[in-house]
Amino acid sequence: MTRSPVPVPAPIGTAEREGRLAGLRSNMEAAGVATVLLGSTSSLRYFTGIDWYASERLVGALVHASGGLDYITPQFEVEKVGGLISLPGEILSWEEDESPWRLVADRIGAAGRLAVDERMALAMYRGLRTEIDDARLADAAPLIHPLRSRKSPAEIALMSHAKAITIEVHRRAHDQLHAGQRASEVVRFIDEQHRALGGSGNSFCIVSFGEDTSLPHGGEGDRALADGDVVLIDTGTRIDGYSSDITRTYVFGEATPGVRRVWEAEKRAQAAAFEAARPGVPCEAVDAAARRSLEADGFGPGYSLPGLPHRTGHGIGLDIHEGPYLVKGDATPLATGMCFSNEPMIVVPGRFGVRLEDHFHMTDTGPAWFTRPQHSLDEPFANAPVWSAG
Repeated sequence: MTRSPVPVPAPIGTAEREGRLAGLRSNMEAAGVATVLLGSTSSLRYFTGIDWYASERLVGALVHASGGLDYITPQFEVEKVGGLISLPGEILSWEEDESPWRLVADRIGAAGRLAVDERMALAMYRGLRTEIDDARLADAAPLIHPLRSRKSPAEIALMSHAKAITIEVHRRAHDQLHAGQRASEVVRFIDEQHRALGGSGNSFCIVSFGEDTSLPHGGEGDRALADGDVVLIDTGTRIDGYSSDITRTYVFGEATPGVRRVWEAEKRAQAAAFEAARPGVPCEAVDAAARRSLEADGFGPGYSLPGLPHRTGHGIGLDIHEGPYLVKGDATPLATGMCFSNEPMIVVPGRFGVRLEDHFHMTDTGPAWFTRPQHSLDEPFANAPVWSAG
């Protein structure tokens, strides 16, 4: 048996969710919004604790600036939804031959603006427009993003645990690699190990060998591992819904001088991005720092290849990718509690790619790593904490 190096953190509790709703209502009042409609999205889980799959049927919640909370569900799901509720509120239901949009319109009445969860499907927004005039509909993103982007200590603890699990899974995947092994076999192994260590299984998993590593999200085939291949594994899991997302790149066998040069340039770019992440600095400055480092090493400029074809990083939380982003044009100031990936990948087209991805969270004095960056090309896990038998 194995145990984690730290105790499993407590899940998000009722008191924290109530605080989130209070913050949302404060933002609503300032923006002149009477009600927010949450769909079956991560924001529904963030504010109410209900984790529900998205479908063509509306399951969600209405948050009222006046203090009320309603849950919306098809009638045949009332019992199930009711069993998930941890915060008090009325359950509003609709039958299969009825309109949930009429239900929403009747509940909010003729006055006041309704802000809509940005992650709801377009078809649902169109349904709302059949019952509520466009002038009364608004985007809920400006009300929700400032709350979700700054993680609490409880959220950071959950992500720290998820990332500790994934680092250990990375180590185990590395240690069991063998010539002829298919990428799909490694994906299955990683899923098994995530589950064995208490995670939710793979929330996603990219395993690339050889030339496939030059494609940021991997190839479409199922390549077999060969001696001398660059190996890129990007994977994560969830703890109480909160995500890990870590990438390691190394070589199965002996690395060529060309691969070593690119790997070292990647490590410098990742370090440059981390050093640029200071409180109050705009997100785009972190991306710019990584690109300056890469250009000094002969890559780019900009998105040109060989070089970095995508943004330097993304926010992370209940969604693997969420705002704000470390990319040109995002001027959001870095603030305490914000959490980001740091992954300025270098792509050498048709040959290989190197991505080192770790995450950091902002503190009052600067960035703090969730996981230590990869130690070296030849000893990728030399500095990672070791899980002990227990």
